[in-house]
Amino acid sequence: MTEFTKLSNQELRHHQEELRQRYQQFKSRQMALDMTRGKPCPEQLDLALGMLEGDTGKAFRTDDGLDCRNYGGLDGIPPAKALFSEYMAVEPDELLIGGNSSLNLMHDTILRAMVKGVMDDAPAWGQLPKIKFLCPSPGYDRHFFICEYLGIEMIPIEMADSGPKMDVIEDLVAEDDLIKGIWCVPKYSNPTGIVYSGETVDRLAKMKTRAVDFRIFWDNAYAVHHLADGPAPLRNILTACKMTANPDRVFMYASTSKISFAGAGLAIMAGSQANMNWVKNQMAFQTIGPDKLNQLRHVLFFRNLAGIEAHMQKHADILKPKFEAVQNVLASELDGKNIAHWSRPQGGYFVSIDTLQGCAAAVIKMAADAGVKLTPAGSTYPYKSDPQDCNIRIAPSFPPLEDIQAAMELVAICIQLISLEKISG
Repeated sequence: MTEFTKLSNQELRHHQEELRQRYQQFKSRQMALDMTRGKPCPEQLDLALGMLEGDTGKAFRTDDGLDCRNYGGLDGIPPAKALFSEYMAVEPDELLIGGNSSLNLMHDTILRAMVKGVMDDAPAWGQLPKIKFLCPSPGYDRHFFICEYLGIEMIPIEMADSGPKMDVIEDLVAEDDLIKGIWCVPKYSNPTGIVYSGETVDRLAKMKTRAVDFRIFWDNAYAVHHLADGPAPLRNILTACKMTANPDRVFMYASTSKISFAGAGLAIMAGSQANMNWVKNQMAFQTIGPDKLNQLRHVLFFRNLAGIEAHMQKHADILKPKFEAVQNVLASELDGKNIAHWSRPQGGYFVSIDTLQGCAAAVIKMAADAGVKLTPAGSTYPYKSDPQDCNIRIAPSFPPLEDIQAAMELVAICIQLISLEKISG
């Protein structure tokens, strides 16, 4: 295909007219597709229905006789801790299992840090005139919402193929003791699909920070959400922190929201024994214990890590064709035109498209006008402000495959039309 910038004025007008006609055809179909969030589709949720059925659904005692219907078990029942410590690659006493939402655990961790701090020898974050967080961008909008809600200043950090740009991070944290944390989605990152390199993990673990209470919020939401033939390797951040004499630097999070049930899964938090003791001591004022029946159902249904991995292959079988459809349409419509580039993720839930500068918001609006809702422009950046107005997050998991094909064709048409408007002035 010819680059748009190399087309003559006559060729540009011809392409615009052709694309406008295609756009009007889509608009006349009155589609109503919502691709704003990375939600599992009903077929994926059906995969875990066995958890609610038969003996698994009725069970209320663990093998050692613990009655999961009653109070207690603040940090999770032993068999669930054993299963998910293997999942998180930590020791059982370095982990706790909360409710159904890892986002809830992250929010509560920061809120407690604002009130009580994260260690004995440093003040509560809320006692300081301000605190700051580093925010690799494009990134996960709900991380940014937490900071904005709590008045935490956000510093965007540009992403590279190996993760956030570490030279920038190291310079910032070495000089500013008000920088208290960084958000990380280290594997199949939302929305770019980037996997942090071993070097990036090691540098995060060992870097010198002016703040003694600096914390990495390690949201490994897509740890087993592979789309390729095998998992992408990711170095263990807690091990790296221990090896560099910073064992308490990281809070790790995960959930089964996109493994079992999005609204009724399990949320996991892990870290050093000191960090887990700190958290549990504060949680004791908040709750008498989580939903242990749900923990038991998950243990009985998955049984071991191999069971989780086999279950995730079933998810991949559903998701792969949808992600392939996204790639096929983008390649067919946009390859060679030099107006957009996009990620080709090996796992996770998103495809990230970067348009020409100043085009993303117009593309998203144009697609919405024709019946396809995308994540609002700017959402993948702090304060919903994409400095280049170029990033578009595609979430292909929920709609049926045939709808993905149509939606992506429409999005590609919109990208071309808006790009032609910009090029032609």
